[in-house]
Amino acid sequence: MIEIEKKFKLTSKELEQLIVEGTRLGEKQITDTYYDNATYDLTRGDMWLRERNGRFELKLPLGGKNGNVQTYHELEDDDSIRKALNLSFDQPFAETLEAAGYSPFCTCKTTRTKYKIGEFGLDVDIADFGDFTYELAEIELMAESKEDVPEAEAKILEFAKSHGLSTGEIRGKILEYLARKNPEHFEALKKAWNAPNL
Repeated sequence: MIEIEKKFKLTSKELEQLIVEGTRLGEKQITDTYYDNATYDLTRGDMWLRERNGRFELKLPLGGKNGNVQTYHELEDDDSIRKALNLSFDQPFAETLEAAGYSPFCTCKTTRTKYKIGEFGLDVDIADFGDFTYELAEIELMAESKEDVPEAEAKILEFAKSHGLSTGEIRGKILEYLARKNPEHFEALKKAWNAPNL
């Protein structure tokens, strides 16, 4: 499956207007640890390797951005991640990562409340980095194939506009962490993505 998502900073009024239309699916706690190498090869390529609640996942970008809507293919098993990153199959996964030069650069604990609004998913996150928290929301659709992505992107933007939401660029939680805590890494991403105003 392909995940199409758009991040938003919602006011309490905007959130109330959205969730009154939907169904609350529940709340969960997520602990994410993100990995990269010393030259930030993964994140400079907009690839996000994380260990989520003890299980590794890799988000790979699909194409460019349409109106700041991000589209990723998610790999959720170790063998697929090994293949995508050209990693050895000879050792346990964590040891393979270390041998290849990947190490953690950020850990955050997120309280996520999930809603369903028609065909859209809405995740409302409070990310806790220890000395600061960061709140944001994501409106998501899943697509079966690449051919379905443009329609899903357009649907998200139309949904946002119909609810009066700003569709400008919003930093994700890890970018916000890097901006505050690791300016060298953050500047490397700005340069690699040609995004001086990130």
